[in-house]
Amino acid sequence: MYKLLSHNDLDGVGCGILAKLAFDKEVKVRYNSISGLNREVEWFLDNDNANTFLFITDLSVNEHNEKRLDAFYKNGGKLQMIDHHKTALHFNEYDWGHVAVEDNEGHLNSATSLFYEYLINHQLIEPSAATAEFVELVRQYDTWEWEKNNNLKAQRLNALFFLVSIDEFEEKMIDRILTNEHFDFDDFEKKLLDMEDNKIVRYIRRKRRELVQNQINGYFAGIVYAESYHSELGNQLGKEYPHLDYIAILNIGGKRLGFRTIHDHVDVSEVAGQFGGGGHAKASGCSLTEEAYKQFVANTFPLEPLREDARRNRYNLKKSSFGSLYKNRMEELFLLYPLNDSGWAVQNDTLNIDKTFTTFEDGEKYLKRNYAVWLVRDDTFVSYLMDTNGKKLK
Repeated sequence: MYKLLSHNDLDGVGCGILAKLAFDKEVKVRYNSISGLNREVEWFLDNDNANTFLFITDLSVNEHNEKRLDAFYKNGGKLQMIDHHKTALHFNEYDWGHVAVEDNEGHLNSATSLFYEYLINHQLIEPSAATAEFVELVRQYDTWEWEKNNNLKAQRLNALFFLVSIDEFEEKMIDRILTNEHFDFDDFEKKLLDMEDNKIVRYIRRKRRELVQNQINGYFAGIVYAESYHSELGNQLGKEYPHLDYIAILNIGGKRLGFRTIHDHVDVSEVAGQFGGGGHAKASGCSLTEEAYKQFVANTFPLEPLREDARRNRYNLKKSSFGSLYKNRMEELFLLYPLNDSGWAVQNDTLNIDKTFTTFEDGEKYLKRNYAVWLVRDDTFVSYLMDTNGKKLK
């Protein structure tokens, strides 16, 4: 008999699907939140059959259960933990632990891809093209490699995961893998996912008007309240506001805090670790602890949302040779203009900003971080140029 304790996200459920493909009715699968895993492990050690082979995937236990599991294993218990988060690397010190962030070719692992590799190596599952394609979609989504590869199929698999119950998702995926040579969505799912794509676009459009910015522990963070589409929302907001180091997404009802970044200089698993959480360099999370609540809710609640850059301009464009005009909530105007191909500078009538910038992006980043500016519409830009030229003529 086998038992699998796994995470309740797509990657964790991917492990459950593989377990059921490998062991059928001989396995019991339980999906857990990060905090719920330790209760499940304690129950298993106190109550379950000692001959049951325990798998733990995509999650790691606390120090207390770590010691109990090691004692269980040394006393003859059957145990294998498989994870891909760097915060769990110390479990490689145990014979029953296998944690690998990357494969031999430098690709990021997921728990599903590692578990599939384990099952194949131990001849516990019959490999197939459909299974391998499903595993790869899960891996690319969980590691955000799908965006670099523009693999929208992986993103849509996660969307489907949230549109149906876990039981229904499991049943659909197992049947599809067993009965099809290759993995794909059916016609109904494609129509459903098309509708979901439109819904996500509308949701992000609404939420980007609610984003606030604050400097927290040395990083500039964008903070937004949202209960849905955290990955898509964090990714899109990160692209639209690249001056922010990361996006923090608050789920007040779930008392959870998620972190997303598009930058390589930020490791949000370390950010989450400051509040007892963890995850990946690009995506992580933690519980909304008292300190996290203070930093991301209490201290930021009075802040005004960021204003969006004008989107339909013809003249006031970024990197324009005439300069790019920005404004802040104090009605101050900032012209970011080129210096004869040797950099960029800022013109402001009241502030003495004597800094110069190597690139336009550096200049914009400075203005957005320090003055919370936005790119103004064409009419303001034209009026500014006319007024400036008028003053020069006088």
